[in-house]
Amino acid sequence: MKSFLSLCALLLLLMIIQGNVYAHPGRTDSSGGHTCRTNCSQWGLEDGEYHYHDGSGSNESDSSDSTSSDESTSSESSNDALDKDCSDFSSYDEVVEYWNSKGYSKTYDPERLDGWGNKVDDGIPCEAPSDYDTTRINNSPAQLAEKEAEKDLDSGEEVGYKTGLSDGQKGLSSNSFSKGSDSYQEGYEKGYEVGYKEGTTQFETLKKNAFKSGYALGEKQDKLKVPQKYGTIKALTSSYEEGFNKAIKEKDEKKKEEYLASGIKDGKADVLNEPEKAKDIFLDAYQKGYKIGQEELKETYVKQGYAAAFTILNYEEPDFEEEKYKDWYKEGFKSNVKIKDIVNVAYQAGLDGKSSSVPEKYQHAKTIYQYNFDKGTKDRKKNNQAVGSVFGLGMIGWLGRRFYVARKMLK
Repeated sequence: MKSFLSLCALLLLLMIIQGNVYAHPGRTDSSGGHTCRTNCSQWGLEDGEYHYHDGSGSNESDSSDSTSSDESTSSESSNDALDKDCSDFSSYDEVVEYWNSKGYSKTYDPERLDGWGNKVDDGIPCEAPSDYDTTRINNSPAQLAEKEAEKDLDSGEEVGYKTGLSDGQKGLSSNSFSKGSDSYQEGYEKGYEVGYKEGTTQFETLKKNAFKSGYALGEKQDKLKVPQKYGTIKALTSSYEEGFNKAIKEKDEKKKEEYLASGIKDGKADVLNEPEKAKDIFLDAYQKGYKIGQEELKETYVKQGYAAAFTILNYEEPDFEEEKYKDWYKEGFKSNVKIKDIVNVAYQAGLDGKSSSVPEKYQHAKTIYQYNFDKGTKDRKKNNQAVGSVFGLGMIGWLGRRFYVARKMLK
């Protein structure tokens, strides 16, 4: 019983060892074996040792004749020409170049380079160095992810551009927010900015055109009517109305000037003729002008009264039809304060006995000057007579006193 158990254990051990020896990667030739070229000791083999994966032929190889050896060598050479192991390449770049040239992928790898040394097929041939850029490997996960990211980037940029262009053309606020992968959002934001800038430029042109159209309408008529193509977007409607209102304002300002001039003319002629059915701003302009004209008319009568004060000694009411003309005339007459200076100068000249010639500066008030000069002269003569009388009376008194004293002495 013990011998039987020992024999079973020995057979099981031999099966495990044999499985480990032959269960390494690499395709087999038509004979079911191939030559080990790398990490052979790991599999219990010698470097360059030819072996079978199914376990057959290993013990028989020692007793095979030269013909069998030649066939194996020939079969090995044929297999090497058709199949490659990772150990057949001098560098990993060479592995990648071969993999790419064959068009291999995770799902198409007839030489089993993907599974060599890997637990699972991952689309990466052999063992890639840790710092190797696997995007260079055709159909690798990194390359596929990179292509997908590029696709998302392009898609996001295209959609973002269209959306940005539309928002810009409508005068909307910039909003480059989007959902999706990071690459998609990156492309969307980039495309949106470009589109929004172009759309905004186009929108500014539309706004200018809307303003010009509104201005042209305002020049023709006073009633606003926004066309449909400018009425659907608020900003364009505002530009159209702005242009219209500007034209109306300029037109109104021109009319206001006309009504102002008309009012001034009527005011100077003292004929009130207010416009009927006119805008309040035009009526106000006319009334303002009329008031200005009345002020100018008044000034003419005030000046007449002022000038008359230089020529007449006392105020004389003029023969005007309108009472307000007489009032304005009298106001000007009384406002002439220079007459007082002339009166004083002329009177003093006469009082001082100066020449009776009217100075050049007072020629415009010759009558006033002459009258007051003569008045001064008369007062001067009166003063002289008064002084003479006083002196004569004094002399008489003195002589009388002397006569009285002399008479007393003679007695």
